[in-house]
Amino acid sequence: MSTTDHALPLAEPARQSWGLLAEYLTVPELLAAAEKVRNAGYRRWDCHTPFPVHGLNDAMGLKPTILPWLVLGAGITGGSIGMGLQWFTNAFDYPFIIGGKPFFSVPACIPVAFELTILFAAVTALLGMLVLNNLPEWYHALFRSKQFRRATADRFFISIEAIDPLYSPEATREFLKLTGSSHVELIEEEAD
Repeated sequence: MSTTDHALPLAEPARQSWGLLAEYLTVPELLAAAEKVRNAGYRRWDCHTPFPVHGLNDAMGLKPTILPWLVLGAGITGGSIGMGLQWFTNAFDYPFIIGGKPFFSVPACIPVAFELTILFAAVTALLGMLVLNNLPEWYHALFRSKQFRRATADRFFISIEAIDPLYSPEATREFLKLTGSSHVELIEEEAD
């Protein structure tokens, strides 16, 4: 007798509610629903669309990100390092007279300072975007939904997480139906 003949069946993993997913058919329906969700006071929710939707940030009440300020600071830092390093090496650490030229000349230092400005700003933009968006996220509970696959094709969705202080499975489901949703689905995830 082999050992596989007496193997115990695998138990289903325990699941807990992640939240609710509401589907909308058009952009105006999504924008109106997003305003209603925002006005209702939900904090842990998001909209999912197959393409950028003009006005969605305003409908969701999103505040501007800090990323442009981080990129500006990094660019200024890069340019300052480029200029400072060239000044230090040419005018202070190892001054060398070549054809009567000055020890430090701003026009001669622009290419290196420009390149460091771009390098620091670009790396900060990439890393800042990843950190501020909590990326990479290899798996998300919404991937369990078959309907959610259409978020990259032709459907619009609003998801409200169960950890939101206002979340109630029944009340939130009814609220999402009242916003004009064509379908509301409970999303579950494996319990820790």
